[in-house]
Amino acid sequence: MVNTALRGLVAAVLAVLSLAMSPTTAHAAPETLSLAEAVDRLPVGSESRDGYSRDRFRHWNTGADPDDGCSTRAEVLIAEAVEAPVIGAGCRLSGGLWFSYYDTTWVTAASGLDIDHMVPLAEAWDSGASAWTAQRREAYANDQGAAASLVAVTARSNRSKADQDPAQWLPPATDTHCRYAAEWTATKLRWNLTADTTELNTLGDLATACPDQTVTYERAP
Repeated sequence: MVNTALRGLVAAVLAVLSLAMSPTTAHAAPETLSLAEAVDRLPVGSESRDGYSRDRFRHWNTGADPDDGCSTRAEVLIAEAVEAPVIGAGCRLSGGLWFSYYDTTWVTAASGLDIDHMVPLAEAWDSGASAWTAQRREAYANDQGAAASLVAVTARSNRSKADQDPAQWLPPATDTHCRYAAEWTATKLRWNLTADTTELNTLGDLATACPDQTVTYERAP
């Protein structure tokens, strides 16, 4: 009887573990493919900005480590610094050195940087985020689970980009276009966001121009 009970307990534990690791709950492994293949995987959809407000995406929150006293913005700045800043009271940053790859510019003060959402919040809304819960939009707006999602760049370049997709705006540094297209595509795939026809055509042209560019992405939880 004891053995029977033990076998039953083991079976129950295995069933729970199997459920926990099922495709619906387990995280998919990161995948790497060519830019052309990645663009082909983007779901196609029309865009609508009806109902959009930046306030629909709560940011910046307490970041990946709620105990460090830093917001998502500050954590990204710390993570992307080429030379680490001094972290003072209230996570105030001083010193440090950053490289803004959009315009190949070195920046020596955190105040001169914006944290850009690779796929802007408005574009995400247009591409599927309008149907998300508030919690998922907050997760998107503060996503540090993929390096491409949030990037520290000059305020000038970020504000020039605004909410435009690659058909409307590309970084002024032309030799960064392959990387930018890859990171844009990776972010859309990570969050299962759609792309419209004009956007897809531009990304396809970039893929043709960047035959050696790869894309690595992991689906967001």
